[in-house]
This record gives sequence, structure tokens and C-alpha cells, in this order.
Amino acid sequence: MIHYIDQFVSWLCLEKGYSPHTIDGYRRDVEEFYRFCEAPAHVDAMDSAVVKRFTASLYRVNSGATIARKLSALRTFFRYLSREGVLNADPLAGIANPKTGKHIPHFLTVDEVFALLEAPKPKDTFHLRDKAIMEMLYATGMRVSELVATNVADYERAAEVVRVKGKGQKERVVPYGRTAAEALGYYQAERQALIVARVSRGYEAERAAMFLNSRGTRLSVRSIERAIRMYGERASIEVPVTPHGLRHSFATHLLEMGADLRMVQELLGHVSLSTTQKYTHVNIDHLTLVYDKAHPKAQLSKLGGDGTE
Repeated sequence: MIHYIDQFVSWLCLEKGYSPHTIDGYRRDVEEFYRFCEAPAHVDAMDSAVVKRFTASLYRVNSGATIARKLSALRTFFRYLSREGVLNADPLAGIANPKTGKHIPHFLTVDEVFALLEAPKPKDTFHLRDKAIMEMLYATGMRVSELVATNVADYERAAEVVRVKGKGQKERVVPYGRTAAEALGYYQAERQALIVARVSRGYEAERAAMFLNSRGTRLSVRSIERAIRMYGERASIEVPVTPHGLRHSFATHLLEMGADLRMVQELLGHVSLSTTQKYTHVNIDHLTLVYDKAHPKAQLSKLGGDGTE
């Protein structure tokens, strides 16, 4: 079965064009099922009874969302095996995903975003780089994996747009505005210094990548996550701040300002409009709060209709 897992991973990479992060997740989930099956020598051992027992075991220690993700990875794996003629029937047929409910994404207020963007200070070793990163994440709504994959050649500085490769290697062009452009410009001297230091030590620098680490090589997703969490704490933001939180904030603030849902879908790189629509729930909550605070009738209803408590 390991042989088929390796082939499946290659298929996800070469034919489906999934990101390394997504592929790693699929591999982990499928290998977890493989270990549960006690490493059967033949894929014929993977029948619906085994899958049902595996699913039951997941409910003991996992949330509904995690179980749904694991079953989605298995469903894709089984479809691949059917496509290759290895399986005649889908072992997951008839097994439904758990109900996970509607997840309303967390986002920062505008004031919180501004405080976060001002958190990097000259005392921080890479304050220009980190500020440029956060400005770009908020200005474009990029996934952090998309940001770290960008190269210098992807940025059209005069037009203030960046070419982004999203899921499935689908490319989109996203504007980023003057403030992010200025932050990106200030970072260039810091970036060049990293390259020079790398070369002076006798190593080859990763000149193509836009965002570099202290070794002059491409910055990792984890490094950005750690830095943003630290800046969020410094800015006294109550909830942990993540790169994905900035993506949520980007979408929510655009909708609050009247942006078209289809436009936001295009900027985020969502294939389905339904994926983008989750932000409308946040927007409706915001509108309701504003209404309750500002509308005269809403104020009267709180006072009992005649202006008294």
C-alpha cells in the first residue's frame, strides 16, 4: 500500500498541482489510515467495514472538522485508486462527513490591524521585512503559503500588482496599493544586505525569492506565523493573531466598505463563491451591530418604546 501512497502523492503534485502543505496533509491522513489497517499487504483489505471502524476511532479524539478533513483525504485517495483500476468499489461509499456547523472566521478590527502594522520597530532585526510582509498580507488577502512562494519577478512595482499562484497552480493578479508598496520598497535594502552577507560567507543566495530569512534563503511559513503572533501580542490584541486572520480581515473589511462579493472571491482566489460567502455572515453581524447602535427605532426598542428604561 505504501507504493500506492507514494504514487498518490506524486499525482497530487504533478497532475493536481496541490501545494506542498496540502500534499503533506493528505499524506499524513492516508498514512494514519494505513497504520490503522495494521499495514495490510493488499489494498483489497481496505473495505467499507475497515473504513467504518477507522471512522469510529476518529470520533474518540478528533473534532468534527478534523474528521471531515481526514475523510476527504481518504475519499480523494480511493478515487485515485479507482481511477488507476486498483479498487473496484469505493470503501467510503455511504459514509457521510460529520456535521461541523458554519465556521465564522475570526478577523481583526481596523484599529487592531493598524496597531499590528505599527508593531515592528527599528529595534527588531527584520522590522522592515516583517512590516512589508504584514502590509502585503493585509493589502492582498494572500495566503501565507502564497506569499512565501512569491519571487521578485512576480511584483510589478510600477503598477503595484503581484502575480500570485494559488491552489492548483491557478494564477491571479492582485493589487496591493501605495502603503504596501512603500513598505516593500523600504525592505529592499534589508533584503540586499541579506544576500550580500550570504554570498560573503561563501554560499549561494536565493536571489529569486522576495522574502528571505537570516541565511539569505526563502522565508518559511512557520517563521512568518511566529513573527505575526509576537507582533500581535506586542500590539495588545487579545486573541492570537495569525496570517490567516489577516486574510479574513482583508475580506471582511472590503465587504464592510461595500465591495462586490464576486470581486472579493477573485482577489482571494476562491474557486467557489460559497467559500467566499462565509464572510457575508461576519458582515451581517457587523451591520446589525451598527444598526442597533445608530438607528433611532433600535434605540427606542431598547428603552421600552417610549424612551424609558
